[in-house]
Amino acid sequence: MSLNHAILGFLRYGPSTGYDLKKVFDVSVRHFWPAQQSQIYQSLGKLTEERWIKCEVIPQTDRPNRKLFHITESGTTELHRWLAEPLAEKPARAQFLIQIFFAGCLTDTEILKLLESKAAEVRSIVELFEHGEVPQPVHSVGLPNREQFFWYLTLDFGIKNARQSLRWLESAIARIRNKEYEKGITGALAERTTS
Repeated sequence: MSLNHAILGFLRYGPSTGYDLKKVFDVSVRHFWPAQQSQIYQSLGKLTEERWIKCEVIPQTDRPNRKLFHITESGTTELHRWLAEPLAEKPARAQFLIQIFFAGCLTDTEILKLLESKAAEVRSIVELFEHGEVPQPVHSVGLPNREQFFWYLTLDFGIKNARQSLRWLESAIARIRNKEYEKGITGALAERTTS
């Protein structure tokens, strides 16, 4: 996914400053597409060069001038083109899985500590999703139901992924406790043959 296109998507809802864009990223898409403030400002520069957005400078006397960004007609056209185009997913990088890949040199105690720590982290996310109130980002208030549906469809994806990750972690912990690693590949893929 292109950060540039995400910014165009948010600007479609209305003009924003770079600071406001960072806030909306943090309350809406951070769980699958985080962005640093510096990355947002860099993208705003590129989008301005492409003429997909324009910058309105609002003079302020007691602060630096405020820069308000607006999507242009060509930016709206580009956003629509990108949204309608099927995209090939790039393989995800998961540092945690690199740790697991090479964990054969750790003791059972060390690897269990690593897995249990990750499971606790994921469990707290699942519990928040299942028992916590689902927040509605300020930026989604007042959007048509169709728009809200698609915003929250991504949250549903996150919930399901978190639950699946927790199931895998709990299974891996149980298999290590049962010393399934002594069976090699068969122990690692045991659930594959029973599913």
